[in-house]
Amino acid sequence: MDHETAGDVSAQIVDAIGEAVIADRDFLETILTGVLARGHVLLEDVPGTGKTLTARSLASALDLQFQRIQFTPDLLPSDITGSNIYNEADGVFEFSRGPIFANIVLADEINRAPPKTQAALLEAMGEKQVTVDGTTYELPTPFFVLATQNPVEQEGTFGLPEAQRDRFIIKTAMGYPDRAGERELLDRRAGRVEQAPSIQPIIDGEQVPELQRAAEDVSVDEQLREYIVDLGRATREDHRVDVGVSPRGIQRLFEASRAVAILQGRDFVVPDDIKWVVEPVFSHRLVLTADAGVRGVEQSEIVADVLDSVAVPGADGGSERADNPDQFR
Repeated sequence: MDHETAGDVSAQIVDAIGEAVIADRDFLETILTGVLARGHVLLEDVPGTGKTLTARSLASALDLQFQRIQFTPDLLPSDITGSNIYNEADGVFEFSRGPIFANIVLADEINRAPPKTQAALLEAMGEKQVTVDGTTYELPTPFFVLATQNPVEQEGTFGLPEAQRDRFIIKTAMGYPDRAGERELLDRRAGRVEQAPSIQPIIDGEQVPELQRAAEDVSVDEQLREYIVDLGRATREDHRVDVGVSPRGIQRLFEASRAVAILQGRDFVVPDDIKWVVEPVFSHRLVLTADAGVRGVEQSEIVADVLDSVAVPGADGGSERADNPDQFR
């Protein structure tokens, strides 16, 4: 699939999801960026904003198998991965697959489960496989986790460990719709019998890997590669940061930037692609110092300051936009 076709298909997917979900288009494009970049997405928001509907609608638009796992304090790792069950008729143990064996998995309220259960996702997200009783099982292709978490201030939540946060290519928030959006929500509900809307597939599920391969073919100029590295390294030099962006985080920004270019129908990355996606890729990877936490510093503030401090390739004096984006073809 060429980049122009991939861009058109991506726009149709976003449009279709927007028919079911009242959400900002940038938010929906951010979610799709994670899919195109072969990554996983973490949503942090209060209940009732439409996170589950977004995941279901994405699976429907892509014609992929969907599973939802409700994380609770008593959820066990085997409830996610599956377990070996004794077959009395044959006298052997047989592996019963858990809900992780799907193309799109919604890990709902992931931070309500204890760390041991959260860790059950680590191998699945990183290696696209699970190991049970010494036997490894491959997960379906494509495989994508969309996890939701409640704000950490709410009771009954366990903060995600740094290693698990780093597995998500993007962290974003849905937010409340504006007044017009909430009114449209009621109008849509009044026009149908079902409580939740449904959408038709935009592409065949077998074509999703073609979309992802289109992103792999996007070129990134040498200057922009230097820019991505400089952004990541600059986070480690900020006095408010205890642990900055890891080398894996820098690689994820590279991958996400290529996916953003596909959303724009281009086969090359420009500085604005990087700047558009850097905050959702970097913010959740930053560990702030105790002093910065007490003062209420937000990770997004630090990413914004880093963007201001690192010169943009091809721009005069590090201005907002490169003068000639075509120079990065």
